[in-house]
Amino acid sequence: MLTIDIHTHIIPENVPAYAQKFGYGGFIQLEHHKPCCARMMIGDKFFREIQDNCWSAETRMKECDNHRVNVQVLSTIPVMFSYWAQPKHCLEVSQFLNDHIADIVQRYPQRFIGLGTVPLQDPQLAIEELHRCMQIGLRGVQIGSHVNDWNLNAPELFPFFEEAAKLNAAIFVHPWEMMGQQDMQRYWLPWLVGMPAETSRAICSMIFGGVFERLPNIKVAFAHGGGSFPSTIGRIEHGYNCRPDLVAIDNPHNPRKYLDNIYFDSLVHDKLMLQYLLNFTKPNRIALGSDYPFPLGEDIPGSLIKSMWLEDDVKQQLLNGTALEWLGMDRSFFTV
Repeated sequence: MLTIDIHTHIIPENVPAYAQKFGYGGFIQLEHHKPCCARMMIGDKFFREIQDNCWSAETRMKECDNHRVNVQVLSTIPVMFSYWAQPKHCLEVSQFLNDHIADIVQRYPQRFIGLGTVPLQDPQLAIEELHRCMQIGLRGVQIGSHVNDWNLNAPELFPFFEEAAKLNAAIFVHPWEMMGQQDMQRYWLPWLVGMPAETSRAICSMIFGGVFERLPNIKVAFAHGGGSFPSTIGRIEHGYNCRPDLVAIDNPHNPRKYLDNIYFDSLVHDKLMLQYLLNFTKPNRIALGSDYPFPLGEDIPGSLIKSMWLEDDVKQQLLNGTALEWLGMDRSFFTV
């Protein structure tokens, strides 16, 4: 059965010394300190250790073959978004990352699909780079759950979403720069608690800000099964009902109206939660996502879906049908 993983991250093996070039810090550098291994550094601060499956298309394909994954959707590591940087510098970083992904897609078109990144702190530059992404063979973009002080309902961002809808570009929203992370440094809480909250923040902002109401055909998928949003929809709806003066100020409609507008990946790590997500929305709104190649991802992508007592047509929808619809691609393009 064709298996497409919509949530995987990649970075070029060698990243320019942007802090030195631009004259200020915050940019990621890679220290290749031993074969097939590198440290991601922000200045002299260690961020994460990665292996060559984070940059080598050939290593990824071998692992995908072992995992029986036919196609990966590639997107950058969210720490590379660089929304905090000067817009022209963020654009340069984005173009470097996007060209790298486009090159891999061009070399292995039946194994990889690409999503770009854009300088959303300057929406006009972001629109221009979105157009370029589509021209070089990418299917859309990955964006963060917020952009500095803007939530995704910010009026400044709406022209970008409007253009994405016109272009039929897929958007993948990934949490980053988690709220409250400075107050919960122990126990990996920014990743365990902050990330699910960030994704709910993004979904609620787009719903209550009227983005889905104004752009009903926009194709937006959210990471990690929608984070805490699906499990707190009752609270969110109750807030809408009991305090519309606070909640419904920009969009008068019940948040449940938009569940058919939203895509989710399947990365919930739990059979009961995946079944809940299937009941919460529909199979044609859920696509396999693994967060490959990182530890919080699914060790064997697709294993949760394949382990469940689901009809074959539902499994096929989760493993490839929803992804193809979201990406605007045809199954016949891929051979299995």
